Amino acid sequence: MSQWKFVHAEAGDADRQEAWTEGLRSIFDYRDLGISAATGGDYVAHIIRANGRSQPDDVQQWHIHHCDFQFIQVLEGWAKFEYEGQGVHTIRKGDFVLQPPRIKHRELEISEDFAVLEIVAPANFETEVVEPPA
Repeated sequence: MSQWKFVHAEAGDADRQEAWTEGLRSIFDYRDLGISAATGGDYVAHIIRANGRSQPDDVQQWHIHHCDFQFIQVLEGWAKFEYEGQGVHTIRKGDFVLQPPRIKHRELEISEDFAVLEIVAPANFETEVVEPPA
């Protein structure tokens, strides 16, 4: 932690198209908030927003993230997820989710205006498609 750097990600930067890039999923645009670089990869924080594309991908199947921490706050819209042992949850603007490490889950549906803040540790976590829960 002593090597972490100060970051100030300004809200106005979100208005610049170049602030948004492709990421894990082609149906979303990602805005990196600079946390990965500032923490030496200990954490990543980004805004993820639906971009209007519709394309099936692995995240709509049962999957896990190989991470130690994952926090999500819904900024706009809603999404429906199914979590192993927790059932189906619809998350809406203002809601947040703390996903335990490696919990099996899948996305069922999202709104056209869906956007979230996601914070994950470590920054370079992997996603793995897995068998459905028993």
